[in-house]
Amino acid sequence: MSERAALRVRLDRLAREVAKFGAVGAMGLLVNMVVFNLLRHTTEIPVVRASLLATFIAILFNYVGFRYFTYRDREKSGRTKELTLFLLFSAAGAVIENGILYTATYGFGWDGQLQSNFFKFFGIGVATLFRFWSYRTWVFRALPAREAVQTAESFLEHREPAAPDRVG
Repeated sequence: MSERAALRVRLDRLAREVAKFGAVGAMGLLVNMVVFNLLRHTTEIPVVRASLLATFIAILFNYVGFRYFTYRDREKSGRTKELTLFLLFSAAGAVIENGILYTATYGFGWDGQLQSNFFKFFGIGVATLFRFWSYRTWVFRALPAREAVQTAESFLEHREPAAPDRVG
C-alpha cells in the first residue's frame, strides 16, 4: 500500500472515530444540559453543584456509549484499569468544564439562566477536546500492532489461493 493510500485509510478511520465520538458526545451533552437545567429549576442546589451532578450522570452515560459503540472494537482486557482511567480523565474534564462555569458564576457574577447555560456549554466544549485526546490515547487503546498483524495474517491464511495468471 502506498503512503498516500495508507494516509487515506488512517484519515478515514479517524473521521469515523470522530463521528462516533461526536454522536455519543452529543447525546451526553443533551443528558448533561437537561439534568443541569432540571436541577436548576426544580431544586435549590447552587449552580456549580447542579452542574457537577449533571456532569457525573453524563459521564456514566458516555462510558456506556463509548465502550459499546465508539470504541467497541478496541482492546477489552483490563476493564478495571479502563474504567479507572476513564473516571480519572473524566474527572479532569469535569474540573475543566465546571471550572469555567465556576469562574463565570463566582468570579464575574454571571449567574443568569442564559449565562449559566452558555458557560456550561462552553466548558463542555473545551473539556471535550481534552476528553477526546485522553480517551483515545489512554483509555480505549487500539489493539497493539502485533495483534492486528496476527489477525490479518490468520484471515489471509483462511482465504482460498487465487488461480495463477496464465500468459499464453
